[in-house]
Amino acid sequence: MMFSFFQATAQKENIDAILEEAEALSHFKFLAADELMGRDPARPEIDIAALYIANQFEKYGARPVEGLNGYYQHVPFMYSSPPEIGEIHWNQDTLNHGDELLVLGGRDISGEFELVVAGYGLEEDYEGKDVTGKWVVVRVGAPGRLSPAELFAAGREKTALAQEKGALGLIEMYNVPTTPWSLLVNYLNKPQMGLDTNPDTDKAFPYLWMKDLSSEIINAMNSGATTMKIQVTGKINKKITGKNVVAFIPGTDEKLKEEYVMLSAHYDHLGVGTPNAAGDSIYNGARDNAVGTAALIQAADYFGEHPPKRSVLLCAWTAEEKGLLGSGYFADNPPLDLSNIIFNLNIDNAGYNDTSMVTVIGLGRTSADHHISEAAEAFGLKALSDPAPEQGLYDRSDNVNFAKKGIPAPTFSLGFTAFDQDVAAHYHQVTDQVDNFDLDYALKYWKSFILAAENIANDPNQPLWNAGDKYESVSKTLYGD
Repeated sequence: MMFSFFQATAQKENIDAILEEAEALSHFKFLAADELMGRDPARPEIDIAALYIANQFEKYGARPVEGLNGYYQHVPFMYSSPPEIGEIHWNQDTLNHGDELLVLGGRDISGEFELVVAGYGLEEDYEGKDVTGKWVVVRVGAPGRLSPAELFAAGREKTALAQEKGALGLIEMYNVPTTPWSLLVNYLNKPQMGLDTNPDTDKAFPYLWMKDLSSEIINAMNSGATTMKIQVTGKINKKITGKNVVAFIPGTDEKLKEEYVMLSAHYDHLGVGTPNAAGDSIYNGARDNAVGTAALIQAADYFGEHPPKRSVLLCAWTAEEKGLLGSGYFADNPPLDLSNIIFNLNIDNAGYNDTSMVTVIGLGRTSADHHISEAAEAFGLKALSDPAPEQGLYDRSDNVNFAKKGIPAPTFSLGFTAFDQDVAAHYHQVTDQVDNFDLDYALKYWKSFILAAENIANDPNQPLWNAGDKYESVSKTLYGD
């Protein structure tokens, strides 16, 4: 017991010695500076942030991962804007973009086309159907996949499959009662950025949503109304190559170094918007998530000097604000076997209202809880679990893409006791800046994150989901029983 006390004291002293205040804060201030224009993944300034992170990883001794482009994993995106005109003429009716229709993807197109109705647009729904040169009409989402995030993810899968089958385009008929159509129109009828489902071709695949709350239209189409006229003009599509910044620090234990503790944070934010009353239009994203990205850089600094037994994988994700896209791409296209990643300590934030604590979204779900709590306590903080489960925060950050694969993955956040006005005052606002951040608290926050990671990386026991957790089963599939 006495040895453990002295060991913990030595770890804390090592972290205090490595993390110098001026250097640590300089990373934070650079990432949240006006000059980066809000780190929008659709703007060129995001590449400056990526270069800075990569350079700091390299400076502190973190190595590039084999199979990537140096310190970058290139992520293919498609940026698209709404069309000037989007119309479908069907059965004496005209449906217009922004009203009963949303043109989500594809190029300008005009003509009369044959339709094929194919269930939900899944592989089994194509059995016995020839869709070559035709438009495929399907129901939105899939059974059990009806949340907005699941609808979009299913849509990406369906467009790829329809394209593979030789279809000209895909229409999903929207009939989900839980999310109002009007809300989706407000959200989607503006420039969008998503993963490019076919990065090897210059042609964007046409993809539309149509309002059909009673399923009346799809039923009529299925009964024999097999053609429609489509006109889309003024659609803008632009391919963008995003960058996840990835590096690792080898562990010191001959056996455990084959396992990785992944530390992750998203480095993008919302970019530039409409000026507020003070004339500020830049979403600096200090809390969300420059402070988390700065933690990764400081983890590189510390672990470069004090590598733990397990290897440390450092991942700065792009396009989290666009739908967890960078981390999702990594999870589906990993440069190393996911079963070698035994834990993901993600760091992401909305804001804080209590500087005596850290909030850990997912605390209480894994066997590593005590490491996180003890690390916070070492720096005078208390670790609390999610106080606002109604916000669904666990499923709104990059950690969930790895939890779904089976990797234990909590998110380490700034201290908040409720998602209240103190948090909302800066969350996704242009006021989220370093000059109104408690910098003494930032240092304690970073240090406790690093100590938690060190404790987990040195524990000879692999961290596991708690028995009965929703991800326990998939985790056993990933790692074996």
